[in-house]
Amino acid sequence: MANFSFIFARGGSKGIPKKNLTQINKKSLLFYSIDISRSSENIDRCFVSTDCEEIKSQALNYGAEVINRPKELAQDDSPEWNAWQHAIKWVNEKYGEFEKFISLPVTAPLRTKDDVDKCIKILDKETDVVITITEAHRNPFFNMVKNEDGYLKRVCEPLSTIVRRQDAPLVFDMTTVAYVLRPDFIIKNQSIWSGRIKGVKIPKIRSIDIDDNYDLEIARYLHSRKL
Repeated sequence: MANFSFIFARGGSKGIPKKNLTQINKKSLLFYSIDISRSSENIDRCFVSTDCEEIKSQALNYGAEVINRPKELAQDDSPEWNAWQHAIKWVNEKYGEFEKFISLPVTAPLRTKDDVDKCIKILDKETDVVITITEAHRNPFFNMVKNEDGYLKRVCEPLSTIVRRQDAPLVFDMTTVAYVLRPDFIIKNQSIWSGRIKGVKIPKIRSIDIDDNYDLEIARYLHSRKL
């Protein structure tokens, strides 16, 4: 059975207007996700789910196929999981069932083909979800705090005294480099946390997740260094 990649790129964005079409080195963020998809021998088709005509046009020009996302699935408060389910049903109707669903958000333009291929390959029969992770620079057992009634407390209280970050349990940040899942798992569930999950560790330099202009400038700098 085939492996299909999906890029979910709605038109609206509050942090960075038209974020999905924002450029790094004269190429849009959308381009980088499609380009990775097309370069991988482990991905058979690439789909872009969007409600935006400009994104549709670019996606087609870059060689992807477009899924018209309903407006109710493209609002600021629309769970992307619902868009995932919509895309799977659309593809199943047009092409039949497929083996692996690969989501490649546009917010991680520094990912490599090897990063994605590794995620695809480790989704085995005993695993429902593969996500990408990077070692966290803050640790909830040591230097992350929350506010309770005006006073600060650690997010997680350790079982024993921890005086150095190196002694705290190792924790990771989730990244948006790639998500690989079984399509039937997505249809039957509402969260990745309902399944058995494996993680692929990605170096921090390739794990940038563009959410605001600060992230964008860092990504532009790192990309220029890579070139």
